Amino acid sequence: MSAPSPELILTLTVAVVAAYVIADLIARVTQSILRAVIADAALETMFVDRPRRVVRLTIFLVTMAALMVPAMRLAGYDMNLGGNPQAVAAWLLNNGLRIIIIAIGAYLVIRIGTAAARRFELEMSRGTGLDVIERTKRAQTLGRILQKTLSIVVVGMAALMILRELDVDITPVLTGAGIVGLAVGFGAQTLVRDVISGFFLIVEDQVRVGDSAVVNGQGGLVEQVNLRTIVLRDETGTVHIFPNGEVKTLANMSKDFAYYVVTVGLTYDADVDRAIDAMQQAAAGVMNDREFQVHVLAPLEVYGVDAFEQGQLVVKARIKTVPQKQWVVGRELRKRIIKVFAERGIQIGAAPQIVVSKARAVDRSPAAKPQQP
Repeated sequence: MSAPSPELILTLTVAVVAAYVIADLIARVTQSILRAVIADAALETMFVDRPRRVVRLTIFLVTMAALMVPAMRLAGYDMNLGGNPQAVAAWLLNNGLRIIIIAIGAYLVIRIGTAAARRFELEMSRGTGLDVIERTKRAQTLGRILQKTLSIVVVGMAALMILRELDVDITPVLTGAGIVGLAVGFGAQTLVRDVISGFFLIVEDQVRVGDSAVVNGQGGLVEQVNLRTIVLRDETGTVHIFPNGEVKTLANMSKDFAYYVVTVGLTYDADVDRAIDAMQQAAAGVMNDREFQVHVLAPLEVYGVDAFEQGQLVVKARIKTVPQKQWVVGRELRKRIIKVFAERGIQIGAAPQIVVSKARAVDRSPAAKPQQP
């Protein structure tokens, strides 16, 4: 095999340099667009640097493939690309290049949309106060739905455009999709009902990702809110999936704020006012604790004697907390109430226990009597 001529080396070098310059230029433009969308350094690695490398590599390879044939021809080498090399080169420079541009464009649109959604979530989560938690949940729910919707629409449109570039008639595809959609619309009424119910559930802000909710009697943490389903995970880690159209009852336990209700049983001879003062002292200790004071929104609210039961009277109170922290605050409050009661000598009442004793039956028949000696 003869050594490559200087003309071939020079031509290939120029082609490689041109391809690299074009790819780097487009990658820099893409990076500038993404940086304008994202203003957070923590997200730039994921949504700016990585897309830039992918775009630059892809465009470099495509440009090299497109410039390789004319470069070789200029150097005096006739590349055998089949029966009609001019047609192959023309297809690569026209249809092939457009296919790559469509794919890269779809990728960039999805990336930019994802970055915009993340920035939206980041902006909504800034600041302090209870409103930040609610805004963050709302932003996360809407952001995930928008990302999924954008991805489906962009990928579908890009696929149809690529099929056209491959000389595939997409009219039957669109017609078939319309007919299938009509058939699905008649046959999948439950699916349509779920989607419509999910749309209003999201628009009305009934439940968000991260909320503690009870759906149809099942409690758990909301992990996903989709147009068709709600996904809960209970305290044992079990995942429960409910179609939105099947949601009959929905109780959101973490909307805006929450209450933890605590009941204390006292003996009937106990000093109720003294017990209430001890409960308030325990609640004040929780509010002054740095670990828990950020979760408490209001002092303990004591209702007073709520019920008379056998062996005890019941005092009820509640404390206002931020969403999803009512159980943490409530456990600490109960622990401190027990401690303060013990220090003050206040006895906690207990419900009476009923013990059922079964006497052994005695056989009184004559045969059972002992024999006289």
